[in-house]
Amino acid sequence: MPGGTKTAVGMRTRQGRKTMPEGLSMYAEKVYNAMKNAGIDCEEKMANAEKIVGLTKAPKNFVLRALDELQSKGLAKRRAREKAAGYYLTVKP
Repeated sequence: MPGGTKTAVGMRTRQGRKTMPEGLSMYAEKVYNAMKNAGIDCEEKMANAEKIVGLTKAPKNFVLRALDELQSKGLAKRRAREKAAGYYLTVKP
C-alpha cells in the first residue's frame, strides 16, 4: 500500500489513520464496515445476526460465515444470550 505501513495486528495505516484489516473476504469486510459504522463496538451495543443481516443487506448464511471469520481473526466477539447470540467488534480501527 503506497504511503502506508502495516501494524502488529495486521491493520494498515495511512497517514497515521488505521483502515480496514488485511486478509478479509468480501463479505467479512462488508460486515466489519457495517458494524463499525453502526457503532457495534462493545458488549453493551452488541447486535444479533438478524440485525447485522439488515445492516449489510446480505444473505444470512454469508453474514454468519463472515462473523465466524471475524471471530477467528480476533476482530469480533460472540456472546451467548437467552434468545439469540450477540456480536460486537473488539478492535477499534
